[in-house]
Amino acid sequence: MSYARRLQSECKHYKESVAEGITLEPDELSLLDWHCTIQAPDDTPYDKRVFDVRLKLPEDYPMHPPKAYFASPIFHPNIHFVTGEVCLDILKSRWTPVWNLESVCLAIQVLLANPDPSSPLNCDAAVLLRSGDEAAYASLARAVH
Repeated sequence: MSYARRLQSECKHYKESVAEGITLEPDELSLLDWHCTIQAPDDTPYDKRVFDVRLKLPEDYPMHPPKAYFASPIFHPNIHFVTGEVCLDILKSRWTPVWNLESVCLAIQVLLANPDPSSPLNCDAAVLLRSGDEAAYASLARAVH
């Protein structure tokens, strides 16, 4: 269990201090499953909504990235509408062991304010943004709860 020492250290840190708008705690049964809340930034279609996010860590964490899933419904081009899977480069090819769970949550928080329609998991949301129909995108993003 190479991950245990690292996760115990992260857990201790998160009990003392975590970035604003984010909470992180491990599942009671497994250090490889984490429950997070991420507050959306101001001036986004999600305006301060708080989303439940689950992080599933591999046994070789931090050598490989966690998988992130929204448990809360969300309309966003980089988040699968049904599964909640998050498409984010640091969770794939750009991962390094320097990243930690807090930095993953911060990157997701930034993604809420800066969607990338060129790498979609939700094609409907991406099409609206690519076509420049930000009003329709924002309306749908606000409507999904």
